[in-house]
Amino acid sequence: MQRLLWVLWPSFIVAGVAEGLFFTVVNPQELYLFGEPVHFSTLATLSIGFLAFWAICAGSSLFTCFLQKTPGEINGRGCGQPPASPAAR
Repeated sequence: MQRLLWVLWPSFIVAGVAEGLFFTVVNPQELYLFGEPVHFSTLATLSIGFLAFWAICAGSSLFTCFLQKTPGEINGRGCGQPPASPAAR
């Protein structure tokens, strides 16, 4: 649970900053998606934008947590355990 909070809380903060910077430059009513204008309300566009930024930031943080793991943690072996034999694979 603690690792999940390590990922979601900072990504929430960064998503808020990213959304603020993005929508300071871009008007939500002038957005185009796949060549078509977006016909959502301003609040809906801002909400969807925030959730998209949050998902991208959370994915980046999860990838960082994954890269911090040792090979033993990834393969399901704890520290100090011998490597699995080739026959067990």
